[in-house]
Amino acid sequence: MTETPPSEMTFEQAMKELEQVVGRLERGDVALDESITLYERGAKLKKRCEEKLKEAEEKVAAITLDADGQPTGTTPVTGL
Repeated sequence: MTETPPSEMTFEQAMKELEQVVGRLERGDVALDESITLYERGAKLKKRCEEKLKEAEEKVAAITLDADGQPTGTTPVTGL
C-alpha cells in the first residue's frame, strides 16, 4: 500500500490500491486493528474512484455534437 493521499491519486492508482486492500481483507490474514485501517483506506480510495468517474462522465456529457453527430468541441462544465 502507498502513503499517497487518495485525493492526489489518479483513477488507475486508486483502483489498483483498492483492489489490493479488498484482496487483503478477503483473505482475512490481518489483525483486527489493521483490518480497520485497511477498511478506512479502502473507503477513501472508493470515494476517489467515484469522484474521478463522475468527473469523466461530466466531461463526456459536455462534448458538443454537430448535426451529423460528430464532436465539434466541448461545452464548459460547471462545478469541476
